Amino acid sequence: MAAASTPRTLKLTVLGSGTSVGVPIIGCHCDVCTSTDPRDNRLRPSVWVQCGDISILIDTTPDFRQQALRYGISHIDAIFYTHAHADHILGLDDIRPFNFRQRGPIPIYGSEETLASIRQTFHYIFATKPSQSSMPKIEVHTMTGEPFPISGLMCQPVLVHHGNGRAYGFRFGPLAYLTDHSEVPPAALAQLDGLDVLFLDALRHKPHPTHSTVDQSLKIVEQVRPRRAFFTHICHDLRHERTEELLPPHVRLAHDGLEVEVMLPDEDQHAAPVS
Repeated sequence: MAAASTPRTLKLTVLGSGTSVGVPIIGCHCDVCTSTDPRDNRLRPSVWVQCGDISILIDTTPDFRQQALRYGISHIDAIFYTHAHADHILGLDDIRPFNFRQRGPIPIYGSEETLASIRQTFHYIFATKPSQSSMPKIEVHTMTGEPFPISGLMCQPVLVHHGNGRAYGFRFGPLAYLTDHSEVPPAALAQLDGLDVLFLDALRHKPHPTHSTVDQSLKIVEQVRPRRAFFTHICHDLRHERTEELLPPHVRLAHDGLEVEVMLPDEDQHAAPVS
């Protein structure tokens, strides 16, 4: 009888749990923006996924430099992009120190439309003329919605609606991270079965054309039935402590610095690495 392999731990760190302008908002003096609870201070939305030596970023926000220093990110194997809005891509230039340390380009993954926006926004990265200035070094990979491996860690993209646009969430074994969604369509819901941990967008209580509300995300939790759920991409309408008092025990608000661990099933450990 073959010996059973040892399961690996997958760890997700919330680098930012806020909305596109962050919390506190510049010039705002509401009770959340002036709160002394550190959980009410929210950088722009991003997470860091680690599994053994594998280090993956989901989105590079305008706060990425601060996030990398705060949480001690020293290596990046890949960057996954949910979509191309400013609060999710504008930190891309700050990967240059990682290029220096790692002595090579960093793979980035996104939809065709997301990568087209990145090429337009960061046109200088793709320029063919020699430059005296340093610039990010990247390898571009187009996601099609099919699962793909990063050094043996399988990732399943999950396509959601973001107003009239689209965004991708990502599932790693029993954990899924979805942000910036106004609707999670039936095909995506089917990809979220059997989760230990689910992250969902929950901007505020009041309806929004491109984001989920707390009530809408609670309904998704009821449908999908993860063991634990965390709400993210939170604006200054939601005070952390007061909001959590109204949530079911297995549903919490994410906060910057939150760390969540799950055991990765064996079948997610043995895919061939990306070339």
